[in-house]
Amino acid sequence: MAFAWKTAGLTYNRYLAVASRVVRRSLKEDKRLAAERRGEMDLRFAKWENGKQGENKPLASANEQAMADAASGSQQS
Repeated sequence: MAFAWKTAGLTYNRYLAVASRVVRRSLKEDKRLAAERRGEMDLRFAKWENGKQGENKPLASANEQAMADAASGSQQS
């Protein structure tokens, strides 16, 4: 017998994300806000060069910068 999330074509991580979002949205306002803050993630990354770790940067801002650079580069071509 297959799991429902698997037959729906979801990964287990995606299933958990959907289920936790549903639970957070069902809470009362004050508890919901606190739970939503706990659910946020701040991913960071660092480039490594010559065996040395570079500066830690937030992934979201680096992605926005890369998208802006790609957009400006395609407009110049």
